[in-house]
Amino acid sequence: MCHVMNVHPSGFYAWKNAPQSNRQREDERMTGLIKQFWLESGGVYGYRKITQDLRDVGERCGKHRVYRLMKQEGLRSQTGYRRRPGGRYSRPSIAAPNHVAQQFDVMEPNKIWVTDITYIRTHEGWLYLAVVLDLFSRQVIGWSMQPRMESELAINALLMAVWRRQPEQEVVIHSDQGSQFNSYEWRDFLKTHHLCASQSRRGNCHDNAVAESFFQLLKRERIRRKIYLTREEARRDVFDYIEMFYNPKRRHGYADQLAPAEFERRYFERLENI
Repeated sequence: MCHVMNVHPSGFYAWKNAPQSNRQREDERMTGLIKQFWLESGGVYGYRKITQDLRDVGERCGKHRVYRLMKQEGLRSQTGYRRRPGGRYSRPSIAAPNHVAQQFDVMEPNKIWVTDITYIRTHEGWLYLAVVLDLFSRQVIGWSMQPRMESELAINALLMAVWRRQPEQEVVIHSDQGSQFNSYEWRDFLKTHHLCASQSRRGNCHDNAVAESFFQLLKRERIRRKIYLTREEARRDVFDYIEMFYNPKRRHGYADQLAPAEFERRYFERLENI
């Protein structure tokens, strides 16, 4: 093929292995923001509304570029969607304050948990994954998977975390401003279980970087290596990654190169010996 195009093979492979261009890096950054706004909308916004969201946070981006990047990622608007004003699950107008402020180093468990949602592609359709991580050890302490992105998805992950950890004091739970984390049902759950809401600034993915980092690991180390025919197949594989590998085995730089579960075990062991 190289000779047909009058390109020497060495030149072709040098081009193929060249570092990313500024345009490619900017596209990746923009795609991350687009995904965040799409998830915040509950997966219903199309490229026009996403473009407006980007402009609201100071991004200079044309709607045709947003359309192209969304199409590459398989992100589409949900047609026929209509928000009902004043309903039980409508979004309160005021976001929670950002109590974390990118201070991700925590000295003991059950002080600050972070939560987020991502999506996994299968031949059957999307599978949405919500996780809750303890900032102390980076352990995934709660998770939930469903074919639709609703408040129940996020609440079930948090319910697992509360059931597992049984915190004795108030815990800060940090999220983005997605609709699932702003429903009245979500806020009622937090109030009932003595959890303090904290939220990222709108359009700032760095405010929830620990959850984002976990999703990047999950996708790089497991999801992108597989093709899932069904949601159930994806669910089993994600369960295996979280509970059989990441929590008990995967060494984490933040946790002194220990697995999250081992890092916590040693912490409690030291407390007993004091």
